[in-house]
Amino acid sequence: MKYNETVVGEFINRPNRFIAHVNINGKTGYDLIAVYKENFGLINIDSQAPNKVVGEWLEKQDYTFVKPEYTFGKSRIDFYMEKGDEQFLLEVKGCTLEKGGVGYFPDAPTERGVKHLYELSEAVKKGYNCFLAFVIQMEGVSEVLPNEEIHKEFGVALRHAVNAGVKVLFLKCKVEEDSLRIL
Repeated sequence: MKYNETVVGEFINRPNRFIAHVNINGKTGYDLIAVYKENFGLINIDSQAPNKVVGEWLEKQDYTFVKPEYTFGKSRIDFYMEKGDEQFLLEVKGCTLEKGGVGYFPDAPTERGVKHLYELSEAVKKGYNCFLAFVIQMEGVSEVLPNEEIHKEFGVALRHAVNAGVKVLFLKCKVEEDSLRIL
C-alpha cells in the first residue's frame, strides 16, 4: 500500500486515538499515518491500513474468491475467502502498540473485537476455516499478545477462539514513511 503526498511533521501529542496534534508549518489539514518512536523506529498508525494491506496480500494468495466485509451471524467479518470447496473467514486487527519488543492488542477497549472472536468461534463449528490476523504495523515485532491491562475480556475471547480452532496469524510488515506492506 502506497501513500501519495506525504509530509514530515513534529508530533506534539495524541489526546485520544482519533486526534493527534502535529506541527507542520502551522497547518492541520492532514491525516497522521506514521510516527517515529524514539529508540524503536517508525510505526504506521493508520487505522485504515490493516484491511487495505491484507486485501493486497490476499490477492497474491491462492484463493479462488475473496470478498471483503462479509456478514456472518451478527457481525461483519473483514474477509470471506474460498479455495475449492473450503470456506474461510478472516478478521483483521492492526497492532500499533509495542512494549519491550512485543506487540499488544488492543490499545483501547474493543467490544466489537470481542464479538468478532466469538463469531469466529461459532463459524469454526459450522465448518469454516477461521483466522484472526494481527497486522503488525511496525518492524522488529513478530508476535502480538492480548493487552489485558486495557481490555481483559479481549484476552478471554482470544483464548476461547484459539481453543475453538481459530488460527492466529502475525503478519509482519515493512514500514516506510510513504508505504506499508506485508512481508
